[in-house]
Amino acid sequence: MPLIVHPSGNYRFLPGIAPYSCGVVANPGYEVIHALFTEPVGYKAGFEKIEAFLDAQNRPKSALCSIELRSPKPFTFGGFGELNADYAAILKSWGLFVDGLNPVARTNVSPEFYANPEVVIHGFAYTAPTSKHNRTTFIVAGGGELPDGFLDAESIIARGDISPSGLITKSRFVMNLMESRLFGLGGTWADVTSTNIYTIHSFDKILPEVITPQAGPATLQGIRWFYTRPPIVEIEYEMDLRGVVHEVYVD
Repeated sequence: MPLIVHPSGNYRFLPGIAPYSCGVVANPGYEVIHALFTEPVGYKAGFEKIEAFLDAQNRPKSALCSIELRSPKPFTFGGFGELNADYAAILKSWGLFVDGLNPVARTNVSPEFYANPEVVIHGFAYTAPTSKHNRTTFIVAGGGELPDGFLDAESIIARGDISPSGLITKSRFVMNLMESRLFGLGGTWADVTSTNIYTIHSFDKILPEVITPQAGPATLQGIRWFYTRPPIVEIEYEMDLRGVVHEVYVD
């Protein structure tokens, strides 16, 4: 689908589904800045902290373009839907939706160890003016082995197959999904500064057979492995990407 311009956020987005968009890219003259909380914050309180941070940066709420959540454990599809409804209501209350579409990209995963007892905000991204570079800056939303537009167990690629060949099939699908979103945002693998994998399964074969050949120059930036599960039961492998110049930590 074509990119949609956010009228006041200074970015464009790839439409996704109600809970999130497929990715965002800054408008010319602006950049996407990636931010991480120094300590995770419960997601409702986290939005209050994000609002205060954006205000201190002289940026409107509409500059918020991506959210990273961490959940206590993977949800059922029904439970995931309940979280998404509550989450989307917050974004709507901020006036972020564009013609009924959610423009904000998202990654939501569940740490296997040291998970918080509630859903927390791990990080976020926002747009800001820049005159110091003309790089394409973007966030590719997290995605697992589930086709865009589907949120049902029957659509999971290689459902239930966590054999080496099953994981190769899953990871190849996810890699192609990431590439489709990346290219849809107008980016290339050479623009990627962070390639993130979210799984509890070994990817010693996936890395040389699937990721490195396709990601090419992005692998020079390294591959980050988060020992986490995707947000929904039965989904086993997730990735996201970003290409940014600046990253900040928020207390």
